[in-house]
Amino acid sequence: MNRILVIRGGAIGDFILTLPALKALRDARPQAHMEILGYKHIAVLAEERFYAQAVRSIEYGPLARFFARNSELPAELTDYFASFDLIVSYLYDPDRIFETNLRRCGVQNLICGAARIVENAGHAARQLARPIEQLGINVVDFAERIFPSIEDREFAREFLASVPPPIIAIHPGSGSHEKNWPLENWIGSFSPDSRFADLERLVVISGEADKAQTDQLEREWKNREVRFARNLPLPRLAAVLERSIFIGHDSGISHLAAAAGANCILLFGPTDPDVWAPRNDNVQILRPPGGRLDHLQIETVEAAFAGVLCA
Repeated sequence: MNRILVIRGGAIGDFILTLPALKALRDARPQAHMEILGYKHIAVLAEERFYAQAVRSIEYGPLARFFARNSELPAELTDYFASFDLIVSYLYDPDRIFETNLRRCGVQNLICGAARIVENAGHAARQLARPIEQLGINVVDFAERIFPSIEDREFAREFLASVPPPIIAIHPGSGSHEKNWPLENWIGSFSPDSRFADLERLVVISGEADKAQTDQLEREWKNREVRFARNLPLPRLAAVLERSIFIGHDSGISHLAAAAGANCILLFGPTDPDVWAPRNDNVQILRPPGGRLDHLQIETVEAAFAGVLCA
């Protein structure tokens, strides 16, 4: 097992939920050369950051032939896949077309894990660990961890140079309206008479899916000192979040914050935290009865924040 390839697509949260399994694999095979085939802007979180020596894009055009039956496979990729002693694939492959084509390359040791999480089958990280356990590796630690590089942390120091500690980072989006705390609650939480009134400590995290919420907050707080972190590369964003108090929803960015080591207060609504929430000790979950986030009171979030400050 000198060369190992892990194939992992999915969104940010899906990838980070797989990291406990990959850490167990890395700990068990510290000398192995490990690569990840995935969405490069996400998998870069692992590249030369403990987990993998290299990352390759799953969006590479010729790779499409591996998803077609009886296709002519590119020699370059055939040689690439055959060069690995072990391949662990998390791709959704119900007809086993991709698996069949990998075996046509001469791949001998191939383990295929479940690409989709089953709600009643335990925590997502637990389900994602099963392929690694087929190798005889016992996965016991399901905390998510990311290891920013020296360059990532240098960027964070410069980005946060004017922000006094303790840094408060918020992510008001999630990609799903039902999983979001109402925006007026975020605005109310940071009103001048609230516990969060000192906005010079505030960093608002924003990606493409959060543009509407972020634009509204920027208009609301245009005359107050608020730092907006828009579309930062994920390794740099992880370093920015590393020493913060983070408040967010069930989202990939919340998994990123937890894995980076932030003190997280995560607001869960319709999704089950017993399946989807990070299993880290630095994470506190707030979920209203019935899972309706519009029923979660501002005072509840403020109290949790005060508890983190006093810890």
